[in-house]
Amino acid sequence: MTVLQHDLYGGIQAELDASAAIFRDELRSDLPFVNELCEYVERYHGKRVRPAVLLLAGQAAGRLTPAHAVLAAVVEMVHIATLVHDDVLDDADTRRHLPTVCRLSGNEAAVLLGDVLFSHAYHLCSGLESQFAARQIGRTAVALCEGELLQVSNRGRFDLSEATYLEIILRKTASLIATSCLLGAHYAGADEGTVRRLATFGESLGIAFQIRDDLLDITGDAAEVGKTLGRDVEKGKLTLPLIHHLRAVDARERAATEALLSDTGDDRDARIVERLRETDSIAFAHDRVRVHVGTAIAQLDALPPSPARDTLRVMADFVASRTF
Repeated sequence: MTVLQHDLYGGIQAELDASAAIFRDELRSDLPFVNELCEYVERYHGKRVRPAVLLLAGQAAGRLTPAHAVLAAVVEMVHIATLVHDDVLDDADTRRHLPTVCRLSGNEAAVLLGDVLFSHAYHLCSGLESQFAARQIGRTAVALCEGELLQVSNRGRFDLSEATYLEIILRKTASLIATSCLLGAHYAGADEGTVRRLATFGESLGIAFQIRDDLLDITGDAAEVGKTLGRDVEKGKLTLPLIHHLRAVDARERAATEALLSDTGDDRDARIVERLRETDSIAFAHDRVRVHVGTAIAQLDALPPSPARDTLRVMADFVASRTF
């Protein structure tokens, strides 16, 4: 259990444990190889942000029901499915300090395992009385895939705009966190305005979370972050610090940075960080994180005081400074 979970998840620990049991039971297969892979990806549980915000949004907006534990398992399945697929796309070696599924069992097995996780998520949703969750998860899965496709179509483009970058992360990361908050509030019986505010909280939190993640890919410590770093540059994916830097420099410096991005030298990453610091591009990205965190926190002001609301606020503050 991470410090984040120990300090903040006490009020929802029983529901998190229930969702973990649902997750495990749903993925049980009569095929030993499938079982082994499903048991392996259980180790991909990290900060459990998506199930946590779903449950906390439910508590902050009303009361938790048995459906909430099911939905917490659903959003975690969808999230882990995207991680498994992302590692294939990024040719990543490690995840949560472990070999990735694609490195362990090959790309074919990893792609199919991701599909298994998505399918089980829809199966869980279909067991609820209302189909509201199934429709929301379906729409979110489309957004996730569209975000990845948009990113793939812009690989290697040094003229990528900040607006397009934000559209990518809105779809591929923020959409699922927003949906988690929306489902938590909706199934707690919240009114439409409260549901909308909590969905906006999740969206803003998700944008901040991904910008911070992209910063860690450039400046983080692989041992602390627990996954392969530097893949964004290697795969030609421009993130916010680089977008800002390329916009800030003159044509000669821009050409020099573009040449560096195509370099494969051992010191490339350090040289990139040095260039980004010269244009305050890392600080710029940090500022953007704080802006989106502020937008998220502002959505909580209209909610009645509660430990759950306070925890959501602390989680948002944590995103701005996390190092893992």
